[in-house]
Amino acid sequence: MSDTPFGFGLPPEEPEDGDGKKKDPAGGGQGAGGQGGPGNPFGNFGFGLPGGAGGADNPFAAMFGSLNPSDLGAAFQQLGQMLSYEGGPVNWDMAKQIARQTVAQGTPDGTKDSSVGPSERAAVDEAVRLADLWLDGVTSLPSGASTSVAWSRAEWVEATLPAWQQLVDPVAERVGTAMGEVLPEEMQSVAGPLIGMMRSMGGAMFGQQIGQAVGVLAGEVVGSTDIGLPLGPAGKAALLPLNIEAFSKDLGVPKDEIRLYLALREAAHQRLFAHVPWLRSHMFGAVEGYARGIKVDTTKLEDVVGQFDPTHPEELQEALQQGMFQPEDTPEQKAALARLETALALVEGWVDAVVHEAARTRLTGADALRETLRRRRASGGPAEQTFATLIGLQLRPRRLRDAARLWASLTDARGADGRDRLWEHPDMLPTASDLDDPDGFVHHEQLDFSELDRMLGAAADGSDTPDGPDARPNLKKDDGDDKDDTDK
Repeated sequence: MSDTPFGFGLPPEEPEDGDGKKKDPAGGGQGAGGQGGPGNPFGNFGFGLPGGAGGADNPFAAMFGSLNPSDLGAAFQQLGQMLSYEGGPVNWDMAKQIARQTVAQGTPDGTKDSSVGPSERAAVDEAVRLADLWLDGVTSLPSGASTSVAWSRAEWVEATLPAWQQLVDPVAERVGTAMGEVLPEEMQSVAGPLIGMMRSMGGAMFGQQIGQAVGVLAGEVVGSTDIGLPLGPAGKAALLPLNIEAFSKDLGVPKDEIRLYLALREAAHQRLFAHVPWLRSHMFGAVEGYARGIKVDTTKLEDVVGQFDPTHPEELQEALQQGMFQPEDTPEQKAALARLETALALVEGWVDAVVHEAARTRLTGADALRETLRRRRASGGPAEQTFATLIGLQLRPRRLRDAARLWASLTDARGADGRDRLWEHPDMLPTASDLDDPDGFVHHEQLDFSELDRMLGAAADGSDTPDGPDARPNLKKDDGDDKDDTDK
């Protein structure tokens, strides 16, 4: 998969027809005689000349499929709805529909989605319950899962779309704004319909791409936190039994152990995001910061708009598909991505460390499963690649391993309570440079925020503080002995 951020590059591969066969690229090419060529201005919108279903780069074929003459009226009506779309920067109705259709097609190995049965739900409930019990002994953070759920792939799509919307909309909004800014100012007052159509097309294209990506991802993920972010509803520890079955093949580890190990990871993520209230907004805010720093290269778009022929809308569509929106590496983007990359590494490293501590003496396959999941992330698994395509982020595997090593060192030096107290404030967490020198971070001086919090609380209550109004938080050196660090 390309490193190009979501919505900026070529679209994903054309989905299959309902009969399981790929669309014939020879019958829908972009050449003069193809469905998407200049002789057919509607080829790229899913309803080509009779006998075809659009070009191989057709972004709407997943929605329209192969049409016969009786479907043509409905297709025109649906196209009109797309171009009249006046919602946000992404057509999420389209995204949802395409994601569900992609799920319905099944995965490349021929596995079709299916409803989760009672026995599978019971197995997930038991695995999450046991996982939470084991985690109680290795972390001071209490359980964050009020319920456990077993999802089908379609249910995963439904449950995670709100989070995808929060991730994608900031980037898509910036691109949509750029599409309306490329016209000269003197033309903008008379080009309202054109600008509106371009934005509607942009929203449809984003919807198509995110829909396909989420649909493909639904066939791979095993829970709601595979990319290190909470994609599902708060308090729900979710596993996908069908995907766990596929993940378990050829591992040589009992499936019950695999389910339990994955439940440990899901439950650990839930604890962290439930009891570190600033963490979610911190990470999603980094995505928004990245979007604010986007500088869209509109040279190609200006050329296309200047020569735009309404009778050949496929020219604009082709230009959009050729990656005209290549964001620059601005300092703002680099800073936002650095914050997000470090935060993701710290989250994944903490989960890796506490899950290993909970499982290593209880599951015979714990070490093998730990390494398998690490390699899955390191090799650019589907979840990580989708996220990289979405915002241009590559979570470096070295950072994940370094973060896990740092959290393990903190556990040895300060115990689980001392380690987990670092999540109380973002300024207390290790930085990217600390991941390079974990031993230095474990023993360096750091601010004790407990006194400052006590002072602020006392001031809010109107009470006096024994240290006076000029009291400052203590700067104390951690000597590796946690016995003097009292709980708040």
